[in-house]
Amino acid sequence: MKISINPLSSRTACGARGAPYLVALALGLALPQAQALEFSGYVRSGAGSADGNGSQSCFQLPGAQSKYRLGNECEHYMELDLRQDLLSLDDGSLVSVEGMAQLYNQYGHTPKFTGDYGFARMNQLYAEWSKVPALNGGSLWAGRRFYKRNDIHISDFFYWNQSGTGAGIENFELGGLQYSYAFSRKDSYFQEPYINRHDFNVAGFRVNPGGELELGLSFIDKPDSTDAHSGWAVTAQHKQAEFLGGVNTLALQYGRGPGTGLGYTGDVSLDGDNHSYRLVEFFDWQATPRWGGQAQFVYQKDVRPDGSDQDWLSVGGRTSYAFTEQFKLVGELGHDQVDATDGTRKLSKFTLAPTWSPAGPGFWSRPEIRLYYTYASWNEAAQRAASLLAAGSALSDSGAFATAQHGSNFGVQLEYWWK
Repeated sequence: MKISINPLSSRTACGARGAPYLVALALGLALPQAQALEFSGYVRSGAGSADGNGSQSCFQLPGAQSKYRLGNECEHYMELDLRQDLLSLDDGSLVSVEGMAQLYNQYGHTPKFTGDYGFARMNQLYAEWSKVPALNGGSLWAGRRFYKRNDIHISDFFYWNQSGTGAGIENFELGGLQYSYAFSRKDSYFQEPYINRHDFNVAGFRVNPGGELELGLSFIDKPDSTDAHSGWAVTAQHKQAEFLGGVNTLALQYGRGPGTGLGYTGDVSLDGDNHSYRLVEFFDWQATPRWGGQAQFVYQKDVRPDGSDQDWLSVGGRTSYAFTEQFKLVGELGHDQVDATDGTRKLSKFTLAPTWSPAGPGFWSRPEIRLYYTYASWNEAAQRAASLLAAGSALSDSGAFATAQHGSNFGVQLEYWWK
């Protein structure tokens, strides 16, 4: 969605106090005209119940870094983004600013702006000078931004995410490849303390017909503390277009020390004897106008010299079939398993969701309004770990399902994104 802004159209509001308007008019005449204001966003909201007893309680396995989303999201969430091109220079480059407001609140809690259950904040606020000829079409940026985020939609798993507060050079093209460098000090609002991180990326390797390889290196500086360490991580990602009617993504990641965050800044108290590696494989398809979906496979192994090794396996998929141009049936099945020192934790989850989508029959068409039923089961090791690590959560013996090792949710949800 684009809204055109004309700096000369608001004359009547000035009245006798016209000096500020004259200053703005002078600036508008002195500078190249601003371009259209771009407005984009995302929202999901709804209501649900756990087995008919109180608010919906969502299922996530302790030690798993994500959960399968359909019928398994227990919050109201919104992102509202504005981007404004300020200057259009003679060389074709653009100077822009972008900001995004984020709002979050869990189901069943009074809305708050601070505290454990809700918040509102600016999760993006940065300036960018793009299409710079001296950078062969690349850009310079500074501020807090979403940067080179790679995720699996059905589990909301951002496996390679270089977002942060910092500055960088993005997509400098040389020899058919795109080079990027970012310096950041903070991954997210919740990271403490500030830690210097350097991310290098090279993209555009055409390794096979329809296939492209991207490589990344993250280096995390040692903080000024006696018990802290530096670390690093590497990622190789291959995307294959036109694969069985869709797109296939394969990523391999390895990290040491704080680099065990694998896409984020990890625990700086870990030294180089701690290492992690991960394999990510997911496939998006829209085989026909009415049938589409996404499937994923994730395996991660964390090796720790203190013996607290952990393996995480996640396998699942979501598919939708449209019976009409606006009505479709969506189903999702997922299984997570964590091998830890206290045993093997297991969680399986299934959701069925009759869905109305006025935008069309495609898997990615939004908005969607869904009625859903979700059923999950877990084992004793999962309940034991949840009771210890996440008391009150769905899998714990103090949660909505008490000592049972299965439970269900039902409800309604709206999801919409626009650009």
